[in-house]
Amino acid sequence: MGLWDWAVAAYWAPGVSQACLALQDDHDQNAPLLLWSAWVAATGRRPDAETLEAVCDTARAWDGVVVAPLRAMRRTLKAPVPDIDDGPRETIRNRVKALELEAERHLLEALEALAPEPTGAPRPAIDALAATARVWAPVTPRPALIRLADALPA
Repeated sequence: MGLWDWAVAAYWAPGVSQACLALQDDHDQNAPLLLWSAWVAATGRRPDAETLEAVCDTARAWDGVVVAPLRAMRRTLKAPVPDIDDGPRETIRNRVKALELEAERHLLEALEALAPEPTGAPRPAIDALAATARVWAPVTPRPALIRLADALPA
């Protein structure tokens, strides 16, 4: 199964979206990147240090230039805005939400293209999540990563 289909199915498993959003909002992690890491583990891929660095660079570029600005705009439009009718505001918010999802899909496609070929049996998601989180940020939020790993479908 390709990364996009796997990520969509995994994201909607009980507890996964909440764990991803907590890692993103509370620990400055990147949810699509973490889903890539879990997919890599589930499909028996073993990225080396150079690959992890490349996927983090790609995720940083997409996040900084496209995804994060769209997310910020979507979140700003969530609450009522004085002098803007709710109907048009919600229409624009839904369009921005769709663009944000499209951007995340493009990010996942770019990450999938960088993934090595499978070389063995699946491995524990926590191992891949922690390895990627260490490259992404100076602090590895292990308890939050464990919550995500535990919520992911087997």
